[in-house]
Amino acid sequence: MPAPRNLFKQRLLAGETQLGLWMSLASPVAAEALSLLDFDWLLFDTEHAPVEIAQLQALLQAAAAGTPHCAARPAWNDKVLIKRILDVGAQTLLVPFVQTAEEAAAAVAATRYPPDGIRGVAGGTRASRYGTEPDYLTTANREICTIVQIETRAALDQIEAICAVDGVDGIFIGPSDLSASLGHLGNPSAPQVQEQLRLAADRVIACGKSPGILATTAADAKRYREMGYLFIACGVDLGLLSGAARGLLAEMGKA
Repeated sequence: MPAPRNLFKQRLLAGETQLGLWMSLASPVAAEALSLLDFDWLLFDTEHAPVEIAQLQALLQAAAAGTPHCAARPAWNDKVLIKRILDVGAQTLLVPFVQTAEEAAAAVAATRYPPDGIRGVAGGTRASRYGTEPDYLTTANREICTIVQIETRAALDQIEAICAVDGVDGIFIGPSDLSASLGHLGNPSAPQVQEQLRLAADRVIACGKSPGILATTAADAKRYREMGYLFIACGVDLGLLSGAARGLLAEMGKA
């Protein structure tokens, strides 16, 4: 059986719009249920969600029931964490808090087998279908998608240099941390933050790369799409659950 192709990466490099959902519940049931909906991708977070590597593998297995592409965010730009997330079968990684071209290059190197990088080689992992895909080692470097996350004022200043790093497939802007860095903690809707988000999308596109972003409401997601963002997390699973529950209480007169 041939190694799976990364259709999300193909569409990303082609500049297509892809709508996703941010996953933080650490629940295989939620992962499986939401994978059956028509999102283009799901992102499993291990930075701010209580998800360790073994739990991530279970989430990826559950989400394999559906058709969305499954991505993961390591807790840090760390070669060991990146290696382990790749081994459990994630083909697309969103690497947080990348500030410079050098840090972006380190993230790319961590996702690539030698001679193109430093990823360690293991045979019996989920990534290679436990060793049943003989061509995994020769195709993995091509199919792994590396997205780096820009979330500070300092990183904004380095967008062009980061985009120029070979192997960086997309740039993801983190509105929450960026708003804090710009002096608007907890208020990504501040006009200054929104203007920087618009400019960031323009700069990434001008570099020939695809910009991505996290939205927490449909209105935000639509606005970011109008700004030119091409892969957009349209909401967060926990937020959707809580919002639906609050709406139900309001309908029952118990707001």
